[in-house]
Amino acid sequence: MEQAQDLHIENGQASDADLVRRAVARDASAFRTIMQTYNRRLYRLARGIVRNDAEAEDIVQEAYYRAFTHLVEFRGDSSLATWLSRIAINEALGCVRSQRPTVDLATFETQRTPAEIIQFPLTSKGDDPEQTMAQRQILQLVEQATDKLPEVYRVVFITRVIEGMSVEETAEILGIRSETVKTRLHRARRLVREQLDKQIGPVLMDAFPFAGRRCERVTATVMRRLGLPE
Repeated sequence: MEQAQDLHIENGQASDADLVRRAVARDASAFRTIMQTYNRRLYRLARGIVRNDAEAEDIVQEAYYRAFTHLVEFRGDSSLATWLSRIAINEALGCVRSQRPTVDLATFETQRTPAEIIQFPLTSKGDDPEQTMAQRQILQLVEQATDKLPEVYRVVFITRVIEGMSVEETAEILGIRSETVKTRLHRARRLVREQLDKQIGPVLMDAFPFAGRRCERVTATVMRRLGLPE
């Protein structure tokens, strides 16, 4: 029976209550399942606040430790995902406050570091290095634009757009009203679009380049059809 329960958890089918109960009983598989399920979400949320890879990783570890040592306090009033997310965000904000104690977090904007957190899957099919490179460049621009958002908008953007959380869940995690989430998300999207316009606009004239192998191929084909030397 114990082995069946372990398999039930490992397959991701256990409820929050089951996982918490097993973790409180020091079941290693429950801890592992929780972390494997929420690692990416917590890292992205923490990284969205501190904008530093190493600090974000430390914050996630600390958030897990804090959560796991206080599991008896989890009452199930919110989902385990929401509970863990709130702890990670509080840890990240605490890190920010300790580094910059006089900062007003409502308008706070941290020092900028290269963005590396939004690992969207590439959608190109087949072996098309030009398309793959273009997609990577676009994703890099989106990452940079997200990283430049003021924190008050960046966290909402990451939570809603990157992680796909609902308005209600985002509001609960951040401790704000649903209307505030919507307002901040609207502003964040506009700022991201403005940033992308600044970065992409100057290079639009270079879009769809007709050079390299495509240019050579068309030229050679026409020359052959005209009976001229290539």
